[in-house]
Amino acid sequence: MAGHSKWATTKHKKAILDSRRAKAFAKLIKNIEVAARAGGADMAGNPGLEVAVAKAKKTSVPNDNIDRAVKRGAGLTGEVIDYTEIIYEARGPQGSALLIECLTDNKNRAASEVRLGITRNGGTVADPGSVAYLFSRQGVVGLPKNDLTEDDLLMAVLDAGADEVKESGEHFEILSDPADLRAVVTALEEAGIEYETDEVEFVPSMQVQLDADSARKFLKLADALEELDDVQNVYSNADITAEVMAELEED
Repeated sequence: MAGHSKWATTKHKKAILDSRRAKAFAKLIKNIEVAARAGGADMAGNPGLEVAVAKAKKTSVPNDNIDRAVKRGAGLTGEVIDYTEIIYEARGPQGSALLIECLTDNKNRAASEVRLGITRNGGTVADPGSVAYLFSRQGVVGLPKNDLTEDDLLMAVLDAGADEVKESGEHFEILSDPADLRAVVTALEEAGIEYETDEVEFVPSMQVQLDADSARKFLKLADALEELDDVQNVYSNADITAEVMAELEED
């Protein structure tokens, strides 16, 4: 789930759990394999692989696992890695929209499991294009506010191509064109500003604020989809306020 609803911070807390850790590792390994297959094992000549490896290291994926994934993806082990990227569209409670990004070596399995995940958890499978138009592909850097102001951040990243800085609870999000994401991250590093996440995500153009009942149903749906092995990311325009989140945490 991308960081454009108040659910983001809750998800990060949950992601610390061991059950989620294994799933997160598997996703990162898959990204490394795909990048190595596309551009070879040499990170110096394969920026996509460099990014994928850096993310895996930031999440504490063991170096042995990373090295094996690079070799597998580049075809150095004799294994054939052939993933297809597919995006499914769905509707959730209160008309919320979901984009489900899959990376799979079996399209039929992915389609079947995603459809079941949607329909069994109160969602509706949407026609292609009926949800996607609500989102745009953007570079997103997430970082804690700490003692920073919006102006501090803008000063650091504006020349690197950042389009906007948004507040999200105790965090800031810096939005940019995907092509400028690396430059934005480099600008933060040069300014000595620590960040938590840097991703190319589908960002919604508008959000749907959910009441407590709808938020409960939405979280069940999104969690079920994220648990699927072929699902890399779930993006949504659902917005769950801090007040509603606090109510859910009392359940």
